[in-house]
Amino acid sequence: MYRILLLIILSGLCITSCNQKIEPDSTSQQKPVLFPDYCDVTIPYNISPLNFGMKEKAAGMAVTFEGADGTTIYVKGKNHIEIPPKKWEKLLEKNNGAKITVSVAARQGTQWHAFAPFSLYVSTHPIDYGLAYRLIAPGYEVYSKMGIYQRNLSNYKQDAIIENTLITGSCVNCHSFRLTNPDDMSLHIRGKKGGTILVSDGEVKLLNTKTPKTISNFVYPYWHPKDDYVCYSVNKTKQVFHEKKDKRVEVIDAASDIVVYDIKNNQTLYCDKLMSEQVFETFPSFSADGKSLYFCAADVKEMPAEYEEVRYNLCSIAFHPEDGTFGNKIDTLFNAAAIGKSITFPRPSPDGRYIMFTMVDYGNFSIWHKEADLYLLDLKTGEVNAIEAANSEDTESYHSWSSNSRWFVFSSRRLNGLYTRPFISGIDENGKVGKPFLLPQKNPEEFYGQLLFSYNIPEFINKKVDLNVRTVEHLTNTSGTNVTQRE
Repeated sequence: MYRILLLIILSGLCITSCNQKIEPDSTSQQKPVLFPDYCDVTIPYNISPLNFGMKEKAAGMAVTFEGADGTTIYVKGKNHIEIPPKKWEKLLEKNNGAKITVSVAARQGTQWHAFAPFSLYVSTHPIDYGLAYRLIAPGYEVYSKMGIYQRNLSNYKQDAIIENTLITGSCVNCHSFRLTNPDDMSLHIRGKKGGTILVSDGEVKLLNTKTPKTISNFVYPYWHPKDDYVCYSVNKTKQVFHEKKDKRVEVIDAASDIVVYDIKNNQTLYCDKLMSEQVFETFPSFSADGKSLYFCAADVKEMPAEYEEVRYNLCSIAFHPEDGTFGNKIDTLFNAAAIGKSITFPRPSPDGRYIMFTMVDYGNFSIWHKEADLYLLDLKTGEVNAIEAANSEDTESYHSWSSNSRWFVFSSRRLNGLYTRPFISGIDENGKVGKPFLLPQKNPEEFYGQLLFSYNIPEFINKKVDLNVRTVEHLTNTSGTNVTQRE
């Protein structure tokens, strides 16, 4: 009895000791060097806890989060801290639109050293429910295991949407949603039993999309914001390897065109100006009002011999959703070739203000280009500027917008030059971009240090994706639906 009582007393003393704030032995004017680097970032008020650790190993950490309203969280850990989710949620709720001051102390040996505090700025703009992305090994020879997954941004929960183990020898890729809504979804399954999976109006279909007039099945998709259309590129794609030691692989188009799929009529719509034999056309996207089609276009070169001379411009053509027809003129919105650059992956903001794209030295598959950076075209002023706040010395690519146009996510190789990781940045009404922050994890050093897959095409979703994989498996064992073509 006395022994049990003693254990209870000692446990109580331990809890008191663990929660007691430390008195630092020394202080610094320098801010702490953390992983992930969350110093002075702007965050949405509905994001999961931003757990972090010291970049240099520490024997202990003590961190205080103090809101402008006086709400305080005190957390201790070894080399990283885990913030209690309920307390974090309450802190952000009470400091929506305000600043949180973060004070960090680290123990080396028996000495505690306190760093200069930094801030977390809590935006009044929420972020969407979650992200959908593909996780894929950064290899080249085989598909290996891969899948499309979803992550709830208010916590750390990740679920599989679909994995390629469902169908032997397949590749799952190119997931796309209408304005972040997974009720309308397109994704591809590549392989002998493959096709395009299309989810619309509660129905799941497997489409056989090759027609006599197209060079391939559907490839890169983008949904119309309002009407029942999805634009796709059709590409003859090849993988080639560099002889240069600082470059790994290229994905090149030997030919490419753009088409629009009419969901209601199960028809592929064509425009001769988007199917020129003298031009590579790829990476289409609809404008925010659905009345224009943006895409990348480059003069045809001999491939792969002249690949480093291929430079894509950002172009547009009118689209008429009332009858599925196109305009008779192609406009060049930004002539990247004139400055020796090439544009890829244009993505308009849902509010219609901007087009974000990646710019590289040549080609259109930017994920292996170290020089790849993000740019913004302001559709109101016509100005094009590099997003300096988000760019790094390594690859930035595969970006998408939140439904409210106040956040964007992108893939970056900045951490180690090999694996792409998702970063999120805020952008205000005036186009000012905040410092990007790495997608939070419960133990980020352990998670990202052990993850041997790259994040590919992160897309915001406004609710959980509910795809019945048994239905998909059944469809892949049928002949699928053949897409017709408008004559």
